[in-house]
Amino acid sequence: MTTHRLVSSFYDRVWNTGDRAALDELVTRDFRFQGSLGPAIVGRDAFWHIVTMVRTALSGYHCAIEACVWEEKQAFAKMRFSGTHVGPFRGFAPTGRHVDWAGAALFQFDGQCIREIWVLSDTAALDAALGANPPA
Repeated sequence: MTTHRLVSSFYDRVWNTGDRAALDELVTRDFRFQGSLGPAIVGRDAFWHIVTMVRTALSGYHCAIEACVWEEKQAFAKMRFSGTHVGPFRGFAPTGRHVDWAGAALFQFDGQCIREIWVLSDTAALDAALGANPPA
């Protein structure tokens, strides 16, 4: 599987469709994830907890890759995240609002698997969409 296809499969299968089995195929056992929405985590089960929490709070959650550049052992993707806020999320009670925000992810690979992902997203825009006042 090409690097670009691996990144696409990760978002399509894990985040967009909630396919837990895909993690066993796509990420290493000691997979590391550092995202803007919480602390760094290690392992498939810990990561799946994050995926489940986000997909439960944001109905129709979708990750769209707007651009992706890659080389042999790493890739960088410009992302767009969206969903409808139907459950508690980031300290906000459900609002029913559609939220949409930008982010970027740096992927590190080990052979044909993702070893690490570091994500930075526009949490200020997300919080504003959830109802918080934007920062001064």
